[in-house]
Amino acid sequence: MPTMLLFAEGGGGFNPLDPSGLGNLLWTVVIFVIALPFMWKLVFSKITSALEERDSKASEAIRSAEMASERAEAARAEVEVKLGEAQTEAARLLTEARERAEVRERDIVANAKKEADAMIEAARATIEAEKEKALTAIRGEVVDLSLKAASKVLGRQVGGEDDRRLVEELVGAAAPPPIPPAGPDEGPGEGGAA
Repeated sequence: MPTMLLFAEGGGGFNPLDPSGLGNLLWTVVIFVIALPFMWKLVFSKITSALEERDSKASEAIRSAEMASERAEAARAEVEVKLGEAQTEAARLLTEARERAEVRERDIVANAKKEADAMIEAARATIEAEKEKALTAIRGEVVDLSLKAASKVLGRQVGGEDDRRLVEELVGAAAPPPIPPAGPDEGPGEGGAA
């Protein structure tokens, strides 16, 4: 042992037992190399397996995201196709509705024109009947007035059946001829004069 002390005190060379020199590094490396298989087995294997598991989960998540993206793209394409079909169907239904509305409008206009023509004809007939009634009443008044005037002029009572018939014939002969009613397409003055 004294030789080692002398060797250590002499300061010459490498002393692996001296903690202040390179000996400390050597023992650190030796201990690390001896502990490395145990660390690899106990610590690094768990870290490695955790990293591998994380990588597999990340890969699975990426595959799932890609599949979801593909499904979303397919669904979007399908929705676009169905939207196009719906727009085409809506345009067709709108066109059919317009056509039905136009037909219905023509029917309504035609029926309204028929009803208006019928009402005009009924009004003309009513007017003509009222006119005839008024003329008959006026003729009766004219006959009565004529008979009274004749009674005053002659100074005797005139009013027998023969006298009345004679005055009615005179009043009827003096009446203007009836004007034919204008048709629906004829304006005033377009009647029968050529």
